[in-house]
Amino acid sequence: MVIMKRRVAEETILFISVFKWVVLATAVGSLIGAVTTLFLTLLVWGTAAGQQHPYTFLLLPLALFLSALLVKLAPDAQGHGTEKVIEAIHKHGGKIKAAVVPVKLVATLVTLCIGGSAGKEGPCAQIGAGISSIVADLLRFDEQDRKKLVICGISAGFASVFGTPIAGSIFGVEVLFVGTILYDVLLPSFIAGITSYQVSSALGIHYFYHPVNMLPKFSETFFLKVILAGVFFGLCSMMLIETLRLGEKLSARLRLWTPFKGLVGGTALVLLAFVFSKRYLGLGLETIETCLRGEQVSWYAFLLKPLFTSITLNFGGSGGIVTPIFFVGATSGAFFAALMGLNAATFSAIGFTSVLAGAANTPIAASILAVELFGPVVAPYATVACVISFLMTGHRSVYHSQVLSMRKSESIQVEIGKEMENIEATYARREGSLIRRGVIWYRIVERAIKRYGT
Repeated sequence: MVIMKRRVAEETILFISVFKWVVLATAVGSLIGAVTTLFLTLLVWGTAAGQQHPYTFLLLPLALFLSALLVKLAPDAQGHGTEKVIEAIHKHGGKIKAAVVPVKLVATLVTLCIGGSAGKEGPCAQIGAGISSIVADLLRFDEQDRKKLVICGISAGFASVFGTPIAGSIFGVEVLFVGTILYDVLLPSFIAGITSYQVSSALGIHYFYHPVNMLPKFSETFFLKVILAGVFFGLCSMMLIETLRLGEKLSARLRLWTPFKGLVGGTALVLLAFVFSKRYLGLGLETIETCLRGEQVSWYAFLLKPLFTSITLNFGGSGGIVTPIFFVGATSGAFFAALMGLNAATFSAIGFTSVLAGAANTPIAASILAVELFGPVVAPYATVACVISFLMTGHRSVYHSQVLSMRKSESIQVEIGKEMENIEATYARREGSLIRRGVIWYRIVERAIKRYGT
């Protein structure tokens, strides 16, 4: 009888918990879907207005100055958005100031509409998390429930900005920790992401979908090339992360008032645009679509976009980082395809998701993204490349506040539980490990050649 009562009590509590989070996630997802629609609509209008005048980008010094000035009102709106949300969850119990929402929205519009190289997902994720935090304040949630609701905000923002409800939902629960998914937030995260996407769609937002159907018949050779592509995309992810870090260090060394750094960064972007091209400014969606159509772009495009983005985000600009990641992925995929004599559209799609997996340490969300954006045909190959890219990037991330919860190799010594910006990886001298045995055999062969070779 006692056991029966306990079971009934447990099931009742679980039912109430499920009902509670279904209601909360639906409400928050609806709000975020509506606000994301407003942001995306304003962005489309602003970008279209800027493109009507070919020399609008000359105003970039002023744009970054104004963006940096606006961020003074809410310092957490600085940079690429999602990073600050991760930091808020890990360090501040999910508490996000209400002022972040309008400041982030306006500062990002100013940056992107004039031509700053940044993305649109960071603002939506931060705006979504900010709205969730406000709702948590109104309902007087404790820290644990606040965190869960803020994570729902990340998922809803990502889902509604790219039109990928499943990948967006997984992204919110995967991006906080490297190597761990928060299963206790899965249900509300899915509901918030799906609801947000449906609301944005109903309000008139049209999303990108580009199915990839041109794939060769499976062969060992083609599969090996996909594996090699994963390694290459991991190195591209590493390059992107290190370029962003370099920009951060240079900005820190420049002893100027932050808005004045915007003038310096904006001037540098204008000069770079004259030297190379304006295609590396703004979101870069035209270049991404060009790659996915299988058309040629400059081979060095994936090397230049990180430079433009690093200057924008570290010198006063505000915006996201995922859209530039997509740019680097698509253009590096086109370069790899040209190098290996492969289909450019296919490997642009694989690179699109694989560089996200490596740079953001989200291989599962990136693999699902491949299905939602490019169809099921390319998904198995994209998944393999995503996981390899995730491993090859090492213990790095575009999100410094991510917490490491796994080693990417047992032969690398790192401290679990630390933030990614504080990780120092060293070679672990493990007896019997494959790498160590390889080193021993290499030395034996090397000595034999020296002794007996002619």
